[in-house]
Amino acid sequence: QVQLVESGGGLVQAGGSLRLSCAASGSIGNIYVMGWYRQAPGKERELVARMSSDGSANYADSVKGRFTISRDTAERTMYLQMNSLKPEDTAVYYCYASLSVSGVPGVKGYWGQGTQVTVSS
Repeated sequence: QVQLVESGGGLVQAGGSLRLSCAASGSIGNIYVMGWYRQAPGKERELVARMSSDGSANYADSVKGRFTISRDTAERTMYLQMNSLKPEDTAVYYCYASLSVSGVPGVKGYWGQGTQVTVSS
């Protein structure tokens, strides 16, 4: 069984910062891609940032220069440092991982339960 658990969400004023964490646990073989998505009320879930196992990262245009994704491979943990937050960043943020399970062929995607980020103006 694989679990992704997010933490670090909360309420912050515009211009402030938050750091999200996502810890992966369970019978994990290899983690190939980890990423953050977000979903605001009435909107579709969208990619915020993702990082491959080689360390390459991609960001949504709306967060470039403000958000930074990082991974601690040994600890199977991913982070999202969010600076200069704006009210439009308000959403539920979800952790995603594309990984293999020990002893099971293939690669599958897993989601965390989400953490609320609210930015007040």
